[in-house]
Amino acid sequence: MTVLKQMLEKYDMTTADGAVNGLREVMQEVALAGLYRGGFFDKAAFYGGTCLRIFYGLPRFSEDLDFSLLASDPGFSLEPYFRAVREEFSALGLEVEVSAKKKTARTGIESAFLKSDTRLFGFAVHADKTIKIKFEVDVVPPLGFATEEKLLLQPFSFYVKCFSLPDLFAGKMHALLFRNWKNRVKGRDWFDFEWYVRNGTPMRLSHFVIRAEQSGKLHEEYLAEPEFRQLLHQRIEALDVAAARNDVSRFVKDVEALKIWSRNYFHELAKRMQITGG
Repeated sequence: MTVLKQMLEKYDMTTADGAVNGLREVMQEVALAGLYRGGFFDKAAFYGGTCLRIFYGLPRFSEDLDFSLLASDPGFSLEPYFRAVREEFSALGLEVEVSAKKKTARTGIESAFLKSDTRLFGFAVHADKTIKIKFEVDVVPPLGFATEEKLLLQPFSFYVKCFSLPDLFAGKMHALLFRNWKNRVKGRDWFDFEWYVRNGTPMRLSHFVIRAEQSGKLHEEYLAEPEFRQLLHQRIEALDVAAARNDVSRFVKDVEALKIWSRNYFHELAKRMQITGG
């Protein structure tokens, strides 16, 4: 059995959504392997929903790969790592096209936090279906985060430098509270929030504050826990729960688990949320 088939075995490929999600996640793991071989994780760490899914067991699929440099470097380019990524896909018999994307003025939920100092790259993988993966690298990142080495066993054994869970949670809460929704609701933010609380993960308030300051959403260097919780409860009151449920449903296997969602439910989760200062 080929490595690619082994990697796809753990996914339900009998449905259209299952096949696309499974193939995309395998492609993401292959891309991570290529970046590892190229030495990328000496300079950067993996974060975001896909990191949470692959390395921490989040039960929903995620589309993009998000990275943060470990230190500010406005001149950084991902392009020197393209060759290693191409070679990794080629070893599995897959053709991949890599392109650097220029930022344009965009609106909508997906680009709400697309900073001027974020590098965008697109990978188009030609398999049974063409899968497109978006890479984002924050080259002037909000710092104050901790990392840990997480092991991936396929397509071979290697370690990926990832944000720690409290800092991943801080990034998620920054998105949940301040993301520009426009006419859409990012239900995936609320699904992840629920997951963190259910798993007893504390959020690092200090990293949240650094993120909020850098994005211009907070104009003070200090935010007390009660003030943070007030912001969260206000956001919950404004939530369109049905739209949130609809947004995330195609990324999860157990849609029935979303039936409990309500503003009251999220208020209860907010009360149980653990927060750490440093």
